[in-house]
Amino acid sequence: MSLTTFGRVRLSESFFMRDFLFSEIAAIDGMINVPDDPDLAIAAGTQLCQQVLEPLQAQFGRLAIRSSFRSAEVNAFGAAKQREKKEKGYTCASNANNAAGHIWDMLDDGKMGATACIIVPKVWDRLNHDPLGWQKLAWWVHDHLPYSTMQFFKEYWAFNLGWHEAPERSIFSYVRPANTYLTRPGWDNNSGSHEALWRGLID
Repeated sequence: MSLTTFGRVRLSESFFMRDFLFSEIAAIDGMINVPDDPDLAIAAGTQLCQQVLEPLQAQFGRLAIRSSFRSAEVNAFGAAKQREKKEKGYTCASNANNAAGHIWDMLDDGKMGATACIIVPKVWDRLNHDPLGWQKLAWWVHDHLPYSTMQFFKEYWAFNLGWHEAPERSIFSYVRPANTYLTRPGWDNNSGSHEALWRGLID
């Protein structure tokens, strides 16, 4: 399959594979960000888009994709740079930790998964003055979508949003309070409705 044909693969109603292939690491360091297993990347990306991203976009409007698919080669390069801590901007976890995450074409214990780092502009524009605004979005996703993991960042409340065949259902934050979980498996707040925590997020 040519790169042009691969980029044109439609993953869902409004998302195409090309939307997820840009990598700043690859662009800066002259690497090609394409999967070793295109069919697996397509299968995992299709589930991410259809199960999670499309319904999120239907509720809150256009999503901005900050970063998403990384080839094993690109991710390993970024992880090595992260370990060296000599240059800023490289924040990749190891390939083992990103399997079925940012590395769509690598299984995690035999399970498929995919992650995209996104921004929801409508939510940021409405609630950026509210220090707990990002939590409202996190709890809404938790209650409505079959996600696996979320990790929230400070800038525009960008967050890694993952789908996985064996979903973890955890929310981690680098926003205040930083470096902490909002929920994770086994916690009392991991099940049930959290409408009281996201009320006001929807018009």
